[in-house]
Amino acid sequence: MDFKDHSMFCYQCEQAAKGTGCYYLGVCGKSANVSALQDLLIYALKGLSHLALIAKKNGVDVSNIELLVFEALFATVTNVDFSEEKISFLVKQGCKAQDEIKTKIQAADLNALPDAATFILSSTKESMIKQGSVYGAIDKAESNPDVQSLKNTLLYGIKGIAAYADHALILGQEDPAIYTFLIKALASMLRYDLSVDEWLSLLMECGTVNLRTMEILDKAHTSHYGNPTPTTVPLGPRKGKAILISGHDLYDLELLLKQTADKDIAIYTHGEMLPAHGYPELKKYKHLYGHYGTAWQNQHKEFADFPGAILMTTNCIQEPQNSYKDRIFTTGLVEWPDVMHIGGSKNFSPVINKAMELPGFSDNDNKNSVMVGFAHHAVMNVADKVIDLVKQGKIRRFFLVGGCDGAKPGRNYYTEFVEKVPKDCIVLTLACGKFRFFDKQLGDIEGIPRLLDIGQCNDAHSAIQIALALAKAFNCGVNELPLSFVLSWYEQKAVVILLTLLSLGIKNIWLGPSLPAFFTPNVLNVLIEKFNIKAIITPEADLAAILSGK
Repeated sequence: MDFKDHSMFCYQCEQAAKGTGCYYLGVCGKSANVSALQDLLIYALKGLSHLALIAKKNGVDVSNIELLVFEALFATVTNVDFSEEKISFLVKQGCKAQDEIKTKIQAADLNALPDAATFILSSTKESMIKQGSVYGAIDKAESNPDVQSLKNTLLYGIKGIAAYADHALILGQEDPAIYTFLIKALASMLRYDLSVDEWLSLLMECGTVNLRTMEILDKAHTSHYGNPTPTTVPLGPRKGKAILISGHDLYDLELLLKQTADKDIAIYTHGEMLPAHGYPELKKYKHLYGHYGTAWQNQHKEFADFPGAILMTTNCIQEPQNSYKDRIFTTGLVEWPDVMHIGGSKNFSPVINKAMELPGFSDNDNKNSVMVGFAHHAVMNVADKVIDLVKQGKIRRFFLVGGCDGAKPGRNYYTEFVEKVPKDCIVLTLACGKFRFFDKQLGDIEGIPRLLDIGQCNDAHSAIQIALALAKAFNCGVNELPLSFVLSWYEQKAVVILLTLLSLGIKNIWLGPSLPAFFTPNVLNVLIEKFNIKAIITPEADLAAILSGK
């Protein structure tokens, strides 16, 4: 495929233009310049990882590059960093690390290095952009399109791992094996001698490593904030000053709560921050009041209507509109040009001061609420009752309906699917896909709510633990359980969760709203043959097929 007539090419997310790729401007808002710099960054990371493997063979400690590798990977995830300056800085850091490693390894090992480990970085940002345009999502040296597809699937998978690992490290949890795999995976992308089967094996290893990553992230969250417990969260506002926090990072929320403890400002969660209300050490802050809005793709309207300051953590930012651009702030790895970024000090005074200047809510409206906090610990506390209800035939089936939300048409499928799930079935959900139906009143089965919110996409580990625990209780495999996975994907964290499920041997996953553009027909056929992945059709047809065992 020749992209010389296009200013960029990116197809890493479900939003890719026309379902094939973005050629001039990312649907996410990513400019061609940022895209080129991100491509150059990934290229530099591949070369750095190749050198790191040589260094390890020489007994050289390369632990100093590990943080750089996964933060740089996370910065290239969809809807994270849109700053040319920040991505340029990370490229320079990657090339500097390459040079430092070269001084520590034997001269003989510096022979026949790949271009990614020897190229000379241009001196200006403008020339770096031109340089980056050469290294795109499609490797011109890779002649096999199926291998190219698998390489990119691996790349997007490790971007997801990097995101989860970053959240865990912020709270003091890490595993060196995760860094080792990221470096191995990046370096492998410079190879042209691996078979399709070997690349598939690397994808399964990626899923296994991500399971470990999500395990330590779960430990990071629960050791700091306690095990989530079922909690009622108001959806309406209360009168007074307000700050809205969106994204995923619980530590940023904790810091904001501490810094606003005596300010008479209500803190509202948005999007994937909703599950924070279930953690005992966070909900003890009484000014963590409620939840406002729905999923990330609705922020243009919801942020415009919010009468306070807004803090954006991690991924999911959209181009801020003029109606709220002067009152939105970013922190951590997320950045947008001309939006105030709060760096490592995490002093949120600018956010707080802006909230005090703004009117806040003029009235109370606490009519509606939702329940959160049904992570694996809470569900396991009632496991005996759930198992008994299954044995009595009162619970016929479990449906895990979750994943990423998005703006493309067709996602109302998930709302209709949940509405049509029979009343003797339980719906488990997680991630922002739940905002299609999170406030539906589905009732209960003898006290067990029919809609159980497990948490963020970061909490996919909980869903897996629930499935494994049920399989153990019924003395069967997960595939033999009365459990169906109906998933929506959008970005790279969803990609790696899918790989994790596949690495566990889980089959019969229903996936939508469209299949990844980076899957070639042959790769897709392999996944269908090995795992029976199914593309969603209609809620009625898919429910009928699932319930009939087809």
